[in-house]
Amino acid sequence: MSTHITLNRLSFSWPDGTRVFDGLDAAFSDGRTALIGDNGTGKSTLLRLIAGTLAPESGAVTASGLVAYLPQELPLRLGDTVADLLGIAAKRRALAAIEAGDADEAHFGVIGEDWDFLDRSRLALDGLGLDHVGLDRTVATLSGGESMLVGLAGKLASRPDVLLLDEPSNNLDGTARERLYQAIRGFSGTLVVVSHDRRLLEHVDAVAELYKGRVRVFEGAFDAYERAIEAEQEAAARAVRDAKQDLTRQKRELVAARVKGDRGAAAWRRERDAGGTPKIVLNGKKSAGEASNAKYLGAKREDVTEAKDRLDAAEESLRDDEAILVDLPETSVSSHRDIAHLKRLDVAGLFGDGLDLHIRGPERIAVTGDNGAGKTTLLRAIADAAHVPHGFLTQRLELLDDGASVLDNVRARAPEAGEGLLRTRLARFGMRRDAVFQRVSTFSGGQRLRAALASVLSAQPAPHLLLLDEPTNNLDLTSTRQLQQALTAYRGALVVVSHDEAFLDGLGLTRRIGLERGAGIASDAAPGPV
Repeated sequence: MSTHITLNRLSFSWPDGTRVFDGLDAAFSDGRTALIGDNGTGKSTLLRLIAGTLAPESGAVTASGLVAYLPQELPLRLGDTVADLLGIAAKRRALAAIEAGDADEAHFGVIGEDWDFLDRSRLALDGLGLDHVGLDRTVATLSGGESMLVGLAGKLASRPDVLLLDEPSNNLDGTARERLYQAIRGFSGTLVVVSHDRRLLEHVDAVAELYKGRVRVFEGAFDAYERAIEAEQEAAARAVRDAKQDLTRQKRELVAARVKGDRGAAAWRRERDAGGTPKIVLNGKKSAGEASNAKYLGAKREDVTEAKDRLDAAEESLRDDEAILVDLPETSVSSHRDIAHLKRLDVAGLFGDGLDLHIRGPERIAVTGDNGAGKTTLLRAIADAAHVPHGFLTQRLELLDDGASVLDNVRARAPEAGEGLLRTRLARFGMRRDAVFQRVSTFSGGQRLRAALASVLSAQPAPHLLLLDEPTNNLDLTSTRQLQQALTAYRGALVVVSHDEAFLDGLGLTRRIGLERGAGIASDAAPGPV
């Protein structure tokens, strides 16, 4: 495989002095590479440096051929057209002028050699399922998912050698995601995609992990990466155990050396006090004993220091991807408990002739369907119809007061609970010591979700129904895994809206509800593809 992107001793800091990269070396070969890492490690920044929208402090970025970059947040103006979003508006105007008889050289200069741009653009749109989208349609009439796909179509139509995608599946429904996956599989150049979408990560040739300011590339799709990291962590855990045992042994031997030296000194004093031994002989024994003991103690201290260094090095290799495992017996509900009952629900024609839904006991339900089918509306209706205490985590986590600390947010929902109990609960969600006093507005996406979960699950009374709306949007892989772990301990009824099938697969679902736009429930069944 040939190398198409090279980063050599790359360094970059933000204007406030925050260091992102310091002497980073990396290379991306042709084929499809997923760039992964926890939020805040600099993945999006790295794409922008490769794309040239940011300049490094030092070092060099080399990318072969034409580079196309699709950011996570498109620079949208509601009055722009699809042609603007595709990047062909100027060429389209020039072509229209030429076809109308205007032979101005400027029009020909705008088009250059790219006379088939309209056909390529239309082909790219159709390939992404956007055959119904006209070039004069305004951005204001597009959904967020449609805008992202139009943006991708524009990049694909430009026939780049290098394509950079930043979280392209965010805001896409299941159908749109499948079209995205198909486009990724069909791209023949060098593709680097930042994503936490497990299904997307199945379609790559390599995984590049950005961890502690360094990039490591693992051949194969995400499952191969996971196996490699698991093997590494098992070896690191063994190394930590061995290093701890060695440090304990070295400390024991140091104590024994001190005891031996003290005993030698005590024997010398007894011999001195007993008399009969010439002073010169006694002094010789004392000097020899002290020198020997000092040398031995010095060696043992060095052994202890070296053992500590080996333990530090071993622990450095052990990742701190802390699990969220909380015991929540107070959320338990009986299998016969009536949770919520909707009868003939209809909101603005979303659910056809009306929707009936009965939730009973600790069901674990996934709600799926294309954007616009009414998934969020259904969650709100379930919350309104709930017969039990419930918690509702919306996509934007509006339940949190951004200006308050996480401790105050939790206390607001459990005012009778003592601070010790609340801090113990927060510690189980990975927030300890001074972190509980941190304002929520300073949190990352994963921290905000943990804070919201802690607030909801610590509420008094405890929620017997938990409603989650696209909880993994903007979460990194570590945070998504932690969320799955936390929800495993929840014992009440659970209703989750998500397009993330890998996330849903880990929740132990008992039922799946598929919604169809304008028709309500299209399928209601035990777990399985909808």
